[in-house]
Amino acid sequence: MTIKPLTDRVLIQMEEAEETTKSGILLAGSAKEKPQVAKVIAVGPGGVVDGKDVVMTVKVGDKVITSKYSGTEIKLDGEEYTIVRQSDILAVVE
Repeated sequence: MTIKPLTDRVLIQMEEAEETTKSGILLAGSAKEKPQVAKVIAVGPGGVVDGKDVVMTVKVGDKVITSKYSGTEIKLDGEEYTIVRQSDILAVVE
């Protein structure tokens, strides 16, 4: 099964959270910070949203930084994904 985002939506997959601190301390599951860097898996076609024309600026394969608690989390075939609006994407990591 595949997911095809509509209008200004983007399907992303979050990168794994850090398991150790820079000083080498192992973190418990509850202490891990929610990751904000994700890989773009699929991009909607854009179009008119709320009366404004939206042009999609991200593309499949981009690494992006998203708002911390944005989007809708879904599970498909054992993988976890998040669907966000393009406006919830703060930056592209190069």
